[in-house]
Amino acid sequence: MIDEEAQWYYCLKHHKVEGRVGCRAKDRIGPFATQEEAEHALEKVHERNEAWKENGDDA
Repeated sequence: MIDEEAQWYYCLKHHKVEGRVGCRAKDRIGPFATQEEAEHALEKVHERNEAWKENGDDA
């Protein structure tokens, strides 16, 4: 479980990591437990998309 005070997000609009207060939810990926995890958000998305493609999960 993620501590609500220590949430980090990756902003798709500004291409940077933000804390709990930041851009609108539709422009962000997260929450992440650490700032470092949020910094690698796009890499994680890419890895998951590739795994879904390999497994034939088109949903």
